[in-house]
Amino acid sequence: MNQGSAFKASTNPIEETETMKTSNNTAAVENGVNVDALLGAREALEKAPEAAQFKWRASCEWLNGTHSRSTIGKFFGLGTEQSRDTTFAVEADHPKIFASKDHAPTPVELVLSGLASCLTAGVAAVAQRRGIQLHSVKATLEADMDIQGILGIDDDVRNGFGAIRVHFNIRADASEDDIKALVAQSQKRSAVFDIVTNPTNVFVSVN
Repeated sequence: MNQGSAFKASTNPIEETETMKTSNNTAAVENGVNVDALLGAREALEKAPEAAQFKWRASCEWLNGTHSRSTIGKFFGLGTEQSRDTTFAVEADHPKIFASKDHAPTPVELVLSGLASCLTAGVAAVAQRRGIQLHSVKATLEADMDIQGILGIDDDVRNGFGAIRVHFNIRADASEDDIKALVAQSQKRSAVFDIVTNPTNVFVSVN
């Protein structure tokens, strides 16, 4: 399936009416999210679920010490390869207390950034869908880690996070309950929240 057919406008009167209702409800709200396009995509993918199979990619090259640079560009989705206007670069390193140069955030901090970004994007999308005007959204994250695991001091200590705490500070034209509901729905649909809270099969190979 090509991208054009995947997002072809619906000709179902009921679906059109629902889209119009969404547009009318969010006409006075501008959070920078094109809800109509997202709803159109969902409708198209319901009819062609094979197009919903995506493959995201990244490549990483060692620079020196613990410093590396990852590049992120093309991905697969909607049944074909998708290109971007820009190939993004993301660097990672470790702080000086680990005898490193501290050229960039640690990989685990990038995981926290990914979780924060995913949840924050979800808040904006849900707010737009529900007709809630946002004024500011800030997520603050903190994760616990016992580094005895990664240092090989104690094999009973896991290498990763023991817990992650996410706190949102949101200003919006909505009640406290409605704002909490935004965050709850974002959490429910967040890909990165799912990744960090559920086991994922990871296959490592070497050439």
